[in-house]
Amino acid sequence: MARTGTYSLQCPIPKSEHEHILMAHGGGGKLTNQLIEKMFYTGLGNEFLMQGHDGAFLPAIKGQLAFTTDSFVVNPIFFPGGDIGDLAINGTVNDLVCCGAKPLYISLAFILEEGFLLEELWKVVQSIGNAALTAGVKIVTGDTKVVEKGKGDRIFINTTGIGQVLPGLNIAPIRCKEGDVVIINGTIGDHGISIMLTREGLALDSPVESDTMPLNGMMQEVFKRQPDIHVLRDPTRGGLASALNEICQSSGTGITLFENVLPVNNGVRGACELMGFDPLYIANEGKILVILPEEHAGEVLAIMRSHDEGRESRIIGRVTATHPGILHLETTIGTTRIIDMISGEQLPRIC
Repeated sequence: MARTGTYSLQCPIPKSEHEHILMAHGGGGKLTNQLIEKMFYTGLGNEFLMQGHDGAFLPAIKGQLAFTTDSFVVNPIFFPGGDIGDLAINGTVNDLVCCGAKPLYISLAFILEEGFLLEELWKVVQSIGNAALTAGVKIVTGDTKVVEKGKGDRIFINTTGIGQVLPGLNIAPIRCKEGDVVIINGTIGDHGISIMLTREGLALDSPVESDTMPLNGMMQEVFKRQPDIHVLRDPTRGGLASALNEICQSSGTGITLFENVLPVNNGVRGACELMGFDPLYIANEGKILVILPEEHAGEVLAIMRSHDEGRESRIIGRVTATHPGILHLETTIGTTRIIDMISGEQLPRIC
């Protein structure tokens, strides 16, 4: 099971006459209703989901809304540090956080493959419930479809998230400017390498776990105490390098990374050396890039380091006007090289 903080919703699987997902579970009849009531209402029920409508009636939200959508197709669906369930919730929560929003509501759509074990689906549902409880969000509506055996890959999840943008924040890539610094809250590449090692059945002396986790608790405190944040980005697919390249191109500024302070744990470093990967391009799921004026960096670092999610927060780069639109790496031997956008993908199906 995934990390769930102080929460635990581990319960026996609801009784069913079937062990696997059948096509009839997606047919809108008796088995569909049983799946919704016994599985989803039991594991995820709240006052909004239990309304039983085609959608959800939600209370009015004052101010600006943030809205995001995402799909999760990870393989394998269970991996060290997490699974597709908490990955879906945490990924959606963190997308809203990067908009400067307080995450509130999430919808879920499941695409299930005929033959998928109901026991495994229940594990995913429990993980979703734990992750939602930890992040303080509610699952308010959803949908389930079933595809024929061989036409899916056990389970895909699509999410939509709604959050309330906090007043006083103006977070956008175009606000990145010369003199800003780049902060990250911990080691890079953990998620992608965890997936790759599990998929390939490889073991290292230094185990690697996915970093999937919600970051709204830590960042809500940052927003309250220091709202002058210019850019936020979660470096998921394409990793740190791709996220920062996108910011460089959107803002027309350059960014210099400092290789000597980039946080990479030993397991990730060893796996990358063994397999020929660059950790700068490996996916993360519990990391956030914070770009802000240097004069606020000390305060923000102190806040982030006071949370478990940000114990290893540090400045890893600086925004410059000397190479607009380009990401540079200042190496440990004093040279510089361009870090370009990744071409293709290093690891398929990692989120």
